[in-house]
Amino acid sequence: MQNVIDFGRPRAARYNWNTIFFVTLFHLAAIPVFFTFSWQNFVAAFVLWWVGASWGIGIGYHRLLTHRGFTTSRWMTRLLATFGTLALQSGPISWVTTHRLHHAFTDTDKDPHSPRKGIWWSHIGWIFEGVSQLQPESVRQRYSPDLIRDPYLVWIDKYYYVPTVIIGLALFAFGGWAMLVWAGFARVVMSWHFTWMVNSVTHLWGSRRFETRDDSRNNGLVAAVTFGEGWHNNHHAYPRSARHGLTWKEFDINWIQLRILEKLGLIDNVYAYDLVTESETPKQMQKAA
Repeated sequence: MQNVIDFGRPRAARYNWNTIFFVTLFHLAAIPVFFTFSWQNFVAAFVLWWVGASWGIGIGYHRLLTHRGFTTSRWMTRLLATFGTLALQSGPISWVTTHRLHHAFTDTDKDPHSPRKGIWWSHIGWIFEGVSQLQPESVRQRYSPDLIRDPYLVWIDKYYYVPTVIIGLALFAFGGWAMLVWAGFARVVMSWHFTWMVNSVTHLWGSRRFETRDDSRNNGLVAAVTFGEGWHNNHHAYPRSARHGLTWKEFDINWIQLRILEKLGLIDNVYAYDLVTESETPKQMQKAA
């Protein structure tokens, strides 16, 4: 347990220079987005943002791999995990381990990105300093043993940047430098900040339906730019629920897509919290819709 406690605390003298370099590089490379607009570039960026941030992070990394909110085939699991790498937020095992630590120690000194250490820290500072997502193997074994058993997830976790490099080369070959700026650099930077807003903004501003032990809040703006991930108080109250928006006003695009996948027979055993029955089981899915 002591290793976990130490892992969760920032170390002021240790900076992750590799992360600092590439995050800075991507931000600088994204600047020409303001001077290179075309509908072709916009569509390429939008599609890749949707695939990486919604299918990859929201549905794949978060609702499936982290919380097991539904079940699916091995090929579908691996496909969603691969989509998640396109967001360049680390590999699936590192991401899931960090997020499970966040839920285990939300808004405490052991939380990897608690806003109680400041909004800068929770939004972006935590990846620049300290352990970040470079967890010791002992922590990964403890918090993500289910993922480590899959050799593909282990491989893609180590080489998570490879799909993005391949996509980047394809973008440059098809649309030149301008398309790479839009659908490569700017798209990734935008997706970073939207996801980081879940760590920072939704623990500071918004409404609270449930009196959870943390500071989580529901924030419609964050939900709008993260395909439904901003209904964060709902999520912290019932983490396994694959449905985050619990009323018709709480628009949850990721949940709608999961309903479609369930109808197509691609996923099953979908956990969905129901406000009326106050239950969270796969059997309640039809009523929750």
